[in-house]
Amino acid sequence: MDWALSDFSGYIAADELYDGPFCVLSIVDNRTFRRLVYEVLDHDPTREAIEHFLRRFREELDRRGLTLKGVTTDGSPLYPEPLAEVFPGVAHQICEFHVIKELTKAVLKAVAKVRKSITAKMPQTPRGRPASKEAKRAARMKKRLQKKVADLFDHRHLFVQHSLTASDRGTLSHITRGLPHLRTLRETMDEVYRLFDRRCGTQTALAKLSRLRNRVRRFQKVGKTLQKLFSPNLQKALTFLDDPLLPSTSNAVERGNRRHRKMQKSVYGVRTQKALVGRMALDLLRDRRLSGNVTTLLALKCSRNGPSIPLLRHRPAIALAKTG
Repeated sequence: MDWALSDFSGYIAADELYDGPFCVLSIVDNRTFRRLVYEVLDHDPTREAIEHFLRRFREELDRRGLTLKGVTTDGSPLYPEPLAEVFPGVAHQICEFHVIKELTKAVLKAVAKVRKSITAKMPQTPRGRPASKEAKRAARMKKRLQKKVADLFDHRHLFVQHSLTASDRGTLSHITRGLPHLRTLRETMDEVYRLFDRRCGTQTALAKLSRLRNRVRRFQKVGKTLQKLFSPNLQKALTFLDDPLLPSTSNAVERGNRRHRKMQKSVYGVRTQKALVGRMALDLLRDRRLSGNVTTLLALKCSRNGPSIPLLRHRPAIALAKTG
């Protein structure tokens, strides 16, 4: 713990990882990516369990005279009350990625509903080549609608993509012809992405959000789709705008969780509480020895290939493993 908190940044990310009947609580330094504390529960986490876990971490900070400046979590309702109780006045940031993910899912679901409605309007044509004028007209309409549905499916990513090129905007304008509410959805997503621009402060972003919500209320079809815009989590996801050092996402703890899930598939198949505690302890040991492992790998590569080693700026251990 002394080593883990030796260069504590003051910003943490907290999350829970479910593994069958067990739950692993983790706190990771959100700037140095070091896992600080963990706890394995044999039941689903409760408010009392989260508060006890946070108080344990608070004791470690108080023992060393350290101060917590910001906390980043996902949109889980487990954390707000315990955080306010244990760390009063500390900025609580909801992960930007999780908030935008919910909005993009809602937009893509709305596009899928439009495709289904267009498919339902397709005329029923008999098998074989159409003979009458009415049958030919119906066949042409069916072909045109099928092309519309295919375009909306193939280019559905354009409705949620962060930035669009001129070519993408031309394609989007073509496939939404006659569907103004889909264009409004895309315009709304542009406004959502602008909310997270670090060049403005939290109050400015909240004012933009208020105007956006008023605009969405005027469009009934869009308003039903984007109910997530009225979630209080979206407001908390803008907290980082007032602190340039507060990370906007909880990627630090999510990265450790992804490593744990990958390990589950390849290392062991029996999951018990004792085994989970041991695996998390080994993960902490891995973090502790990572810098020494990198030095060893560099020395081995130098002895094998000579002193000329390319500069490895990002994740040198993985890069060396791939090249070695």
